[in-house]
Amino acid sequence: MKRVPLLIGIAFGILVAVALGIAWLPGPRAALPTAPASSGLESVFEASPTPRPVGLPDPARTPGSINPNATQANLQETVCKPGWAASVRPPSAYTSALKYAQIIEYGYADRNPKHYQEDHLVPLELGGAPRDPRNLWPQPNEIELRDGSTISANEKDDLEDELHRRVCAGGMDLGDAQRLIAGNWIDAWQSVGRP
Repeated sequence: MKRVPLLIGIAFGILVAVALGIAWLPGPRAALPTAPASSGLESVFEASPTPRPVGLPDPARTPGSINPNATQANLQETVCKPGWAASVRPPSAYTSALKYAQIIEYGYADRNPKHYQEDHLVPLELGGAPRDPRNLWPQPNEIELRDGSTISANEKDDLEDELHRRVCAGGMDLGDAQRLIAGNWIDAWQSVGRP
């Protein structure tokens, strides 16, 4: 009889821990900003009439999301501050576990986790949401394009660096950079000159 209150207390504690964990795991997040009426990037953001190539995330599973704490108004204190991306990066244990789950969720035939990196669609250095599964996906390390050429995940990293440079130099709005890389990073990489 004395164990009943103890068991109720333990059950309540577990429920509170689960609720807090569910709220904490995705971290701060928000939907991508909508494009201004005439941003000049409309052609890049238009949906392609052809199927999405390998190397792009499924937009239903990974549409991208942003960290609401990083805005155009506070660039110097957030995304343009040296070390900021590292300060918000989730633990590798979290991203590794998510990679395994998402490889299965994505239905990849190749399930070897070494062939993928768990990548932020909107990168942290552009204010991407750090822990939101809607902003993380198992990006193939090597991607074969429709024309038969092969690119790697390094090209997306190069694009991230170039967009970060443009945003921090004042040559590109943060929201435009976020939408550009989340829309189709391969087309964006080609449109900015394959940095």
